[in-house]
Amino acid sequence: MTDVIDRLVGIAPGDALDALRDQRPNARANAQASFDALFRSDELEHVSQRERLALAYWTVALSQSPTSGYYRELLAAEDATLAVALDSALPGAVTSGPYGEYPEGPLTVENVAGLIWAPDAALAATVGPRLAVALAHTHLLVYRPRDSSADAIQALLDAGWSTTGIVTLSQLVAFLSFQLRVVAGLTVLKGELA
Repeated sequence: MTDVIDRLVGIAPGDALDALRDQRPNARANAQASFDALFRSDELEHVSQRERLALAYWTVALSQSPTSGYYRELLAAEDATLAVALDSALPGAVTSGPYGEYPEGPLTVENVAGLIWAPDAALAATVGPRLAVALAHTHLLVYRPRDSSADAIQALLDAGWSTTGIVTLSQLVAFLSFQLRVVAGLTVLKGELA
């Protein structure tokens, strides 16, 4: 069975990593089912396909993952202008992290200040207010997850996101964070098994 993770890593049917992944068929099937639920859904009322692909590309590009090319191609097929606009915004958005502040207590010694990103006027005009807020929220989730707050959710609601849409956005970022780690691990194994 070939899936998106196989494609991203370059796993061919019958090679050593394919056999290794076959040992965990449920993990493989569930990862693909999650991808399908997020990117091949017929339920686009709360988050359009364009928004899903833009947020996916943005998430993996912010993570500086080699998989960003795959998601950029998907987005460009849907909306090439949006892909170019996000490309232009990336240099000012990519940073390192995680940043943020913990609530008062023993973990505050780990507080780290960092970039708080928001789309500039040109990007906001290109993507529209709803997606602009979602891109800023995605940046928050990628680099400053400990700063997630009721105010951050309210900004999404104020921009027209439904509760269901916010959950889908959060699931998308969480799934891609998982997928990036699986791909990175399998890529290392691929190098070791070669």
